[in-house]
Amino acid sequence: MGTARKLFGTDGVRGEAGTFLSAELATALGRATTASLEAERPQVLIVRDTRESGPMLEAALAAGIAAAGGDALLAGVLPTPAAAILVRRLGLDLAAVVSASHNPFHDNGIKFFDGNGVKLADEVEARIEALIEEPPAAERAGHVRELNGGLDDYLRELQAAFPLDLSGRKVLLDCANGATHRAAPAIFERLGAEVEAIGIEPDGRNINAGCGSTHVAALAERVAASGAEIGFAFDGDGDRVLAADGEGRVHDGDELIALAARGMAARHELNGGVVVTVMSNYGFHQAMEEAGIEVAVTQVGDRYVIDEMRKRGWPLGGEQSGHIICSDFVSTGDGIAAALMTMRELGGRRLEDAVPMEKLPQTLVNVEVANREAVKDADAVWEAVERENEGLEGRGRVLLRPSGTEPLVRVMVEAPTAEEAESTADRLAGLVRQELA
Repeated sequence: MGTARKLFGTDGVRGEAGTFLSAELATALGRATTASLEAERPQVLIVRDTRESGPMLEAALAAGIAAAGGDALLAGVLPTPAAAILVRRLGLDLAAVVSASHNPFHDNGIKFFDGNGVKLADEVEARIEALIEEPPAAERAGHVRELNGGLDDYLRELQAAFPLDLSGRKVLLDCANGATHRAAPAIFERLGAEVEAIGIEPDGRNINAGCGSTHVAALAERVAASGAEIGFAFDGDGDRVLAADGEGRVHDGDELIALAARGMAARHELNGGVVVTVMSNYGFHQAMEEAGIEVAVTQVGDRYVIDEMRKRGWPLGGEQSGHIICSDFVSTGDGIAAALMTMRELGGRRLEDAVPMEKLPQTLVNVEVANREAVKDADAVWEAVERENEGLEGRGRVLLRPSGTEPLVRVMVEAPTAEEAESTADRLAGLVRQELA
């Protein structure tokens, strides 16, 4: 059997709660995933974010786990990376996360980590999908019970990995009314920071609503007005982060990764280089070249970044969107850990004084097409892309790709000036329309 999957996407099973992601599907996923494990009585951790559909899906998932003879351990609301840490720390067989990350409240999702805290491979997810069709019957049902102390365990791990003294530092945190609403303020306060937190009053529906890393402008304005030194905005499940400096400027994942890479390289902790995706700004590559740091590039998706990091044995990687992975701590994106890593790299400096790269102006044009896959055979388009890339060599770049989910071809250009980026993108977009009309 191949690894073609119908339910699982790049980050688990995700969709509208109650319709696509129903209680029945959650139960079937719990049962099939537990049945795929080799342990005689699998121990499965469940964490969730703050969506109103979370308790319903948590209960359904737990029922499926117990039906397959496993024990479901309910840890309640915790950031996604806490699941990856706790499954390893507690010696469990599997962790399940009920969350749709940065999506609006009406969506939800289920993703899994194995006993080492690593997301399941494509072939494992395909095997689980096959088992859903014919769920095996267990000889006896397992148990469902609450697991207390998960938040404290996660905070202890963070404090051990980042033993910082943040006394006298004023930090603003936007927790997106999501899974970091207790953990993020708690760890910064433990480390001595003066904390102002917003997005810490979840009501089941306000997760990611006008707040968090998908609406970081609100945080940036507040940082500039509040006198805080720095601000961090997390997404709904806490696996990504963006920052705002004391002057209200936003800094994305590329900039935070570049800052960490330079610091780790100076301390001989990088063990090679850093892994990013094709979306990383050309300025990132220029900065890493100047610093003598090797860069590996993958397709979009944190799971591909993590795979490449593991292959190369490199401890740092991530995405422009704010998924930042420091595998010395945990083998998935962790927004709180990335925020603490940023504070570590800054030392006593302010973020606005320590920017480690110069971002190139970027233009993105989405071209609507009837068949996005047809661009693969559009020779005239690829010849033009090659020509434009040659013209920008050493100064910028062109990236053209079909959308993974919509009938669009995305044309992205980075160049030394916004005018050159826009004119190049317009030329290519026009050609795409002409060739694929």
